[in-house]
Amino acid sequence: MKVHPRTRLPLKQSTGAWVEPATAIGTGMLFQPPLPPRYAALSDTEMAAAIRERKRALGSRLVILGHHYQQHDVIEFADFTGDSLKLAQIGARQQNAEFIVFCGVHFMAESADILTDERVAVILPDLSAGCSMADMAGIDELEDAWDFLSDECGESVIPITYVNSAASIKAFCGVNDGACCTSSNARQILEWAFQRGDKVIFLPDQHLGRNTAYALGVPLEAMAVYDPKLPAGGLTPAKVRAARVLLWQGHCSVHGLFTTAQCDEIRRLDPDIKILVHPECSWEVVQKADLAGSTEFIIQTVRQAPAGSKWAVGTEIHLVDRLIRAHPDKSIRSLAGIQCLCTTMYRIDRKHLLWALDELVAGRLVNRITVDAQTRRSALVALERMLANVSAQPVAVK
Repeated sequence: MKVHPRTRLPLKQSTGAWVEPATAIGTGMLFQPPLPPRYAALSDTEMAAAIRERKRALGSRLVILGHHYQQHDVIEFADFTGDSLKLAQIGARQQNAEFIVFCGVHFMAESADILTDERVAVILPDLSAGCSMADMAGIDELEDAWDFLSDECGESVIPITYVNSAASIKAFCGVNDGACCTSSNARQILEWAFQRGDKVIFLPDQHLGRNTAYALGVPLEAMAVYDPKLPAGGLTPAKVRAARVLLWQGHCSVHGLFTTAQCDEIRRLDPDIKILVHPECSWEVVQKADLAGSTEFIIQTVRQAPAGSKWAVGTEIHLVDRLIRAHPDKSIRSLAGIQCLCTTMYRIDRKHLLWALDELVAGRLVNRITVDAQTRRSALVALERMLANVSAQPVAVK
């Protein structure tokens, strides 16, 4: 197997993980085979009862993790819920379970496999539940970028990857003295990086990187966007040398739907409403907002707000809906007038969850996400640095 001469990671390795059963389509894209027809014939009530029965049968051998963006009729079966950081912390503690069924997306299941003992099997109910942002940064593209930056910078560069990335990207950061971060601790990780190097390359979400760096006092003029689809990332050597933060050309398809025009319209309709957004939104939207922070920050802010307060929330619609249900004493709405849905997360449904549990009860392990040993070791370094730099409370970006 060919390896990169500097990182020693496998070349052209798109995710660093293997799964079973799965069909690869192109590079790194996974296909979920159709379920047996009998699942389509089950009613919601029948599926819910069957899922509860399978959970009882598996007992303490099973832990179900559910991301906040998961649809309502799946999240109700989760033993633990959280954002990416919280679920990574919870997953790392699951040393007694035999199976972790992750109701999230592929990169989250990879991280859970890396952080748990090798005897713990991590299962993704639908293999097509990926992340478009994570797919925007491939290991071969990052290696090309690193070669270019190493030749042109003349200064030390620290690679920082958002947790929304493939295991191979995390491993690259671990090998090259970098780290992983989530939106909850991006500020702490950037501070950590600046203590160790002259520049940072932040991937794959340019918006989280820009918003966090700006909050730390880095001016926009000291940031440059690296586009992996363009020669030399679309940058001249002079631009690279002038930049303190190099931002990967990537974004979240959900948070990209929030606009400054929506902020202006909300202000026009109700000047008393507070706008609260996720830092995956654009810099322009974050500047229009009253507050910006991670999913856990959003949840905590709304929970602690006084009765009668008004909020327009810029994040995934399932979380917004749950905030509305949990806080009837407050006026809460989505910032957008359109449905901002994480469509890949939505692929995890009751049918696929029940199917995965049926197979476990029958003694068959399906859709196991396993990161190879070499990638696992290096990615674990980046993830452990992430987990070592966490504040007691979620930190606002604005």
